Amino acid sequence: MVNRLDKQLDIKSFQKQNLAGIFRRLYERFIMIRGEPREVALGFALGIFIGMTPTVGVQTPIAIFFAALFKWSKLSAAIGVWISNPFTVPIIYGVTYITGAKLLNLDPVFNMPLSPTWSTLKAMLQKAPRAFGAMTVGGAILGLPLAIFSYYLSYAAVDKYQKGVKVKLAGTKEKVKKKIEERKIHKAEVRSQKSED
Repeated sequence: MVNRLDKQLDIKSFQKQNLAGIFRRLYERFIMIRGEPREVALGFALGIFIGMTPTVGVQTPIAIFFAALFKWSKLSAAIGVWISNPFTVPIIYGVTYITGAKLLNLDPVFNMPLSPTWSTLKAMLQKAPRAFGAMTVGGAILGLPLAIFSYYLSYAAVDKYQKGVKVKLAGTKEKVKKKIEERKIHKAEVRSQKSED
């Protein structure tokens, strides 16, 4: 009989392996995006930048629109937006708000009450534009270095993959040429033997 602790350890081990496998597959699919490495990397950096802005819900269409406008990779832009996902949004928006509020010298916009009321909700909604402005400024300030970093990182990954594929294709092309030559030689030998007979 398996004890409870062993079973929990097995589940946690499986989850870690599964999460690592998911990230590995996402990375493999990302580097296989078609296009010039520069276009793919620029699209990804754009997606990262837009993912840092407080436009949740419309980030992907915004990223795809601008990627299409600049003729960058729309797919990599859509992937980059997923820096802000249900797990990271609270952290990202908290940090962008704090950064923007400090830069704009804003007092705290929201003081979360222990027991919210309708008047508290009304006050929070009235202050929402200031919070949105602070998050936009903070998102732009934090998003720019992240976008630059992600550009170079993704460019290097895609470029390395594409160069590796070209080397493999060149090797395969040479092998195919060699096989064709061998077949031609073999056919010529067979014809010459038939003509001798």
